[in-house]
Amino acid sequence: MGMTRSNRLLAVGGSILVLVVLMLATVDPETQYYVDEVMEDPEQFSGEVHVRGEIANNTIDSTNYTFFLVGMYHQLFVDFSGTAVPDGFNEGKTIAVKGTLYEESGNWILEAKEIQTGCPSKYESVE
Repeated sequence: MGMTRSNRLLAVGGSILVLVVLMLATVDPETQYYVDEVMEDPEQFSGEVHVRGEIANNTIDSTNYTFFLVGMYHQLFVDFSGTAVPDGFNEGKTIAVKGTLYEESGNWILEAKEIQTGCPSKYESVE
């Protein structure tokens, strides 16, 4: 017993709608937090986190692959030994770091899994 054309279209349309709803329900939005937000209560953010801040001047250690990410009032130690460094990675630049936040010996460390920089042309002034 065959389905009519309108019933087939309804079945296909319903299936697509169900798939779209399932996709939207299972995708977690990725929220970025600023260094100050995270460091106000780091226990709340321990584990996977996406943090935005500025690379503190004179803190990039190319030997140990570490630097400090700073906000207005707080700083966060970042270990980037397990990730590639993108273009535009320089002291004083605002970046976003995805990684794992954990406490070790009373200090909070962000182990970077991905570092994102903005497009340099967005920040250059026109003269």
